[in-house]
Amino acid sequence: MKDLGAEYLAGRKGVPLFGLLNLYLEQEQRFQPREKGLSLIEATSENDNTLCPRLRNAKVEDLRSLANFFGSCTETFVLAVNILDRFLALMKVKPKHLSCIGVCCFLLAARIVEEECNIPSTHDVIRISQCKCTASDIKRMEKIISEKLHYELEATTALNFLHLYHTIVLCHTSERKEILNLDKLEAQLKACNCRLTFSKAKPSVLALCLLNLEVETLKSIELLEILLLIKKHSKVNDTEFIYWRELVSKCLAEYSSPECCKPDLKKLVWIVSRRTAQNLHNSYYSVPELPTIPEGGCFNESESEDSCEDMSCGEESLSSSPSSDQECTFFFNFKVAQTLCFPS
Repeated sequence: MKDLGAEYLAGRKGVPLFGLLNLYLEQEQRFQPREKGLSLIEATSENDNTLCPRLRNAKVEDLRSLANFFGSCTETFVLAVNILDRFLALMKVKPKHLSCIGVCCFLLAARIVEEECNIPSTHDVIRISQCKCTASDIKRMEKIISEKLHYELEATTALNFLHLYHTIVLCHTSERKEILNLDKLEAQLKACNCRLTFSKAKPSVLALCLLNLEVETLKSIELLEILLLIKKHSKVNDTEFIYWRELVSKCLAEYSSPECCKPDLKKLVWIVSRRTAQNLHNSYYSVPELPTIPEGGCFNESESEDSCEDMSCGEESLSSSPSSDQECTFFFNFKVAQTLCFPS
């Protein structure tokens, strides 16, 4: 086995892997949601005026659907959840404000993580998320969230630890590099993020549990030895590790079971208002009747001209009222986009 302190993380010249791990370990407590605030949410029963675990978990599922829709990376989703939980653990939030807060957390995370060309506009996110708030509402709420978190939005998350642990393991194993599927591990982390209880776990411990469970399925002694050294270096005590590993294992078993709600493969459903539908051209929502093309290759010009004239007249009648593309609002149905399952 190689010396565990000898390798360097790609893209971070001069920063040893375990030096970066030490930095993450120092920072994780600072960016973890207040446990007292999370416990208050967990203890809240469902009613119309208080935030309960079910509403929080449903909002995180919406964030995941939103990230999938805009093609955002896993880091954006995980950071958005971190910002959301840190804010919810600080403030007493009413359910009616949760949609606006969720959109703001997604936008704040996207601006930190994504390339500028991949950051969705506020208008698009409002339209797709159906959050029923204005751009001004989003701007004001973003300011409130940033101020309450003291503008410390870029956090050390379980995903940072998962990537680092994965890099350390691959640097010090003689086994095939593809044996540990990082995409699968990320999907498992997303599943855990969708449950409030895992926001109370230390990011380093949560990531280590996910990696440990995956390595156990591979039955690799070498990988288990490496993880044991990582666990020792991170000063994770056995009691804490076993407690969270059992919860993670139970969560993943439930998500991979046949009873788990699998992704819906239906086509996306777009809902338009009556006013918008009146302004749509006929070709937008129906298939026009076109003349049959003769098999002999001869094209009847008179028939074609008559047909085109009829179609244009029909379009004029449908668009007699002035159309405005800016006023045409399309909404995305999240019920068919939400997905919490990971690849097996």
